[in-house]
Parts: sequence; C-alpha cells; structure tokens
Amino acid sequence: MALSASELQNLANASIDFHMRGAAQAQVIQNRPLYNDLVASKKEFPAGKEYITEPVKGVYTSSMRGYSHDDEQEYVNPVNVKRTSVKWYEVSSGIQVTYTELKANGISVSDDDNFQGSTVTQGEMVQLTNILDDKIDDITEGSYRSLHEMFWRDGTQDAKAIPGILSFILDAPTTGVTFGIDRAQNSWWRNRYSLAIDAATASNNNLVNTLQKEFRQLRRYAKNPQHKFYAGSDFMDAFEKELRAKGNYTLEGWSKQGRIDASVADLSFKGIDIQYEPMLDDLSRAKYGYVLDMNQIKLRPMAGGEWLRRHTPKRPVEKYSMYMALTCTAAISARQLNSSGVYSIA
Repeated sequence: MALSASELQNLANASIDFHMRGAAQAQVIQNRPLYNDLVASKKEFPAGKEYITEPVKGVYTSSMRGYSHDDEQEYVNPVNVKRTSVKWYEVSSGIQVTYTELKANGISVSDDDNFQGSTVTQGEMVQLTNILDDKIDDITEGSYRSLHEMFWRDGTQDAKAIPGILSFILDAPTTGVTFGIDRAQNSWWRNRYSLAIDAATASNNNLVNTLQKEFRQLRRYAKNPQHKFYAGSDFMDAFEKELRAKGNYTLEGWSKQGRIDASVADLSFKGIDIQYEPMLDDLSRAKYGYVLDMNQIKLRPMAGGEWLRRHTPKRPVEKYSMYMALTCTAAISARQLNSSGVYSIA
C-alpha cells in the first residue's frame, strides 16, 4: 500500500479528533477537576495584545459628611482604578511518525502532491490506525496531563510555562507583586489563607470551624461568586474524621436490618462539593484545600483558535518523518483575589 503525505495527515487529524473526544479507557489517567473547570469557563482575549489587562478597584475616596447652613462642601478627585497585567505564554507538544516504522508495517508514503494513493484494504487501514492511535493517544493525554499540572504550578519550573494557581493564590499573600499590583500596598489584592490548622483531635472540629469562619470572608466582597473547592487526600481525610467524630453511621443505629453503609457521604461545604484533586497530592500538597472563585479566575486563550491548535507540518528535507503537534497560546488571569483562599492542616 502507498499513501500520499496529505492523505496521511488527514488520517492523523481524524485520529486526533477521535482521541480528543475521549476514545481510550486508559488505566493511569487521573481526574482533572481544575483543568475541566478552567477549560469549561475559558474566555478568549484578542490576538495582537502583548498583555491581557483588566481594570480593578479596591479603594474609594468619596464619602458622605455632615454639613449645615453655609458650611463649605469638600470635593475630591478619585484616581483609584488600577489595571492588572497578565503575560500570555505559548506551549506545545509534538510527536513524529517515521517512514521507516510505517514501511515495517507494510505502508509506504509518497511526498508527491499529485500522488492519489492506492486502494487501501481494510486490513491495511486497521494497521495504520493502530500505529497512529498509540501515538495520538500519547500526545492528547500527555498534553492534557501536562496542562493540568501547569494550571496548578507557579511557573518557576519553566520560565516559558503558563503560571498557574500557585502563582497568585499564595500561602503568604501579604507581600509581592501579582499581575502588576503590589500586595503589600493594597490589602484588598490578597487571597484569604489559614495554614497549619490543628486537625489532630477530630472531635474539636477545628477544620470545619475554620472553614465556617472563612466562608463569611470569602463571600464578603464576592460578586456572584462561583466557588469551587479542591482538596488533597490528607485534607479530605481530616474533614471526614471530624464528621465521623460528631455523627452516626445511620439514623437507625446498628439495629438496622440488612446492609449498613459505614462510609461518609461525598463531602460538601456550604453546598459546594469538595472535589478530590489528585494533582495536589502529586505536588506534595495533600494537606491543602483551595476554595477558588471561578467567576474571577479565568483561563484566557488567544482568540482565533489558539487553544489546542493542531499542526501537521510538512517534513523537513533532511528527515523522512511525519510530524504532529498541539499548541496553546494562553494565560490564567484573576481580577479579584479576596474571594478565593488556601487552607491546610498541620
């Protein structure tokens, strides 16, 4: 069998489409709650912009004052709007298929643009699909997996990577400059935090009580918040222990006939599901929980189809290979920080 290079590229693009819709049932793919939530609510920014900027305001100058008769009126000139400035980044992943490995499976490729290809048998198509499937499964899952990690990490692992949640939801939020605004000088430009909560004695309910107080503050300045709660395994264990310390397995007690479910129900707080985030375990943050206002935190891909854009470039003259790539041009931005928080147990 022989294929033209363009036919092979078309097959590869079709296979990428198939895998990006979730074809495989792989055994080592973790849930990606943060990735899924950010992608679901992504908001494009216009191409051609060097930075993504948004106006924010945390100080008000005007105020009402008492007066009588001919007291002089005081006038102020408010100049309190600041602008966030977020740099966008380009990231990519790519794979290759060598003509040699295709030949080893009975498939040859012609670089002649006028070559129309021979009749493809069902068996040959299955063989080609098997070759492409593994490679394209690798690039799609590998891309999702690395983006998910990137969306959490602070960007220090790679100067050209997209900085994620840990770059602006900080354990120590009172200092430093975030998106061009100084946290030390602007107390309103800080996330909430409470670290090393003593959860050693579950019956004390320290974790639940801390969250109860914190949610009042998380909602204090939030406008139509859409809070999502992501937690590592140790954080969730501590939460479950506190529930067990104050609750019962069943309303009927042990006298109930038949099966007794000894588990704790799926966790939520203030009606918000607490989602287990495996990436926090991978990043040595199993003891942490993050409450993020997803109305204010956005994935910002560049307009024009720059999110997971597919590329099948022509082969270089010095190599007999086919290349496929996925690229993203994007940033993660926030326009309010005090409606999100980070919490951890000791």
